[in-house]
Amino acid sequence: MNIGFLTPEYPHPKTGKSGGIGTSIFNQAKALVDLGHEVRILVYGQDGDDYFMEDGLHFHKIKNIKVKGLSLFLTQKKVERVLNALYVSGKLDIVEAPDWTGFTAFVRPKCPLVIKEHGSDTYFCHLEQRPVKFKNKFLEKRAFTKADGIISVSAFTGKLTNSLFKLKRDFTVIPNSIDSTLFEAKTNDTSTLTILYFGTLIRKKGLLELPKIFNLVYKKNTKARLLLVGRDSTDIKTGSSSTWELMQPLFDESAFNNVSYLGAVAYSEIQELIGKSTVCVFPSFAEALPVSWLEAMAMEKAIVASNIGWAKEMIEDGKEGFLVNPIHHEQYAERVLELLDDTSKQKQFGKAAREKVIAKFSMETVAKQSLEFYSQLIH
Repeated sequence: MNIGFLTPEYPHPKTGKSGGIGTSIFNQAKALVDLGHEVRILVYGQDGDDYFMEDGLHFHKIKNIKVKGLSLFLTQKKVERVLNALYVSGKLDIVEAPDWTGFTAFVRPKCPLVIKEHGSDTYFCHLEQRPVKFKNKFLEKRAFTKADGIISVSAFTGKLTNSLFKLKRDFTVIPNSIDSTLFEAKTNDTSTLTILYFGTLIRKKGLLELPKIFNLVYKKNTKARLLLVGRDSTDIKTGSSSTWELMQPLFDESAFNNVSYLGAVAYSEIQELIGKSTVCVFPSFAEALPVSWLEAMAMEKAIVASNIGWAKEMIEDGKEGFLVNPIHHEQYAERVLELLDDTSKQKQFGKAAREKVIAKFSMETVAKQSLEFYSQLIH
């Protein structure tokens, strides 16, 4: 099968920065190639038009057309021409694109077009309780309406998306995946009690709650240290250019001495940092099905995460980790402290978490689910 992924991001030096959508496509593409299928990564918003091949993947860089007031529409039509040329030449059977800002609203390829719900702008604005731009909501709804098929990374995301757009689209739940052979358990460094957060420093991921939680942890266990890893970001609510700057005054002075922020690190370094951590924390308010959680689970880490929506599709509270609402600071801190003090529970949760990743979120398992969905649409 010839499969295309149309995306604004992909984790490759030639295609620029990438977030969760790009990482998800990276894992999916690798698994599909390993299963013997041909995969094309079409990345728009690039510095120029280009094609190259690497690790069995075909890459198409697409430069946006810039004409005042018409840039988006003209770029969509340019992408449509690229897709149709590949289809006509027998190099493309189906294309998948994310729902973010509805880029495919006016893209009508000759092959089936699948929208994968990683979380639209409308979806995240709703979870963050802030207004969505009319243009984005219009484009996203049109993209959903015109798509030949819908995949959602979680049932929660699919149901909420239908509700927000007043749609009754059928969707198939196919989660994000990870390479469980790449993220494997490593021996804990028991000399330090490290609480690790890795991901973007941003309000929607609960980073302004984390200082308040850690203050409570530190009061009861002064050996605990908090390690933050990930790129800083602007704060949409206050207009601040740095979420990290907003976080710092929220820490008690004594607790702050045990806080370290490394900034963004290479993807390969993340595994080492996860391996050395004691507990991983994810106090997020807005996700669809985060890959970072899967990475920590695969490495058999004890986790305290948010209990909102999607979380229960990943972690069963008290079995593979603890789930707590991020605004309940005391309860969240108590769960972290419980795991810091109980090495047997750390191992119990970690082992159960990895077993779940292998059974439900491994790359090969998820790739086969996607292939079955693609085949139904093509035929």
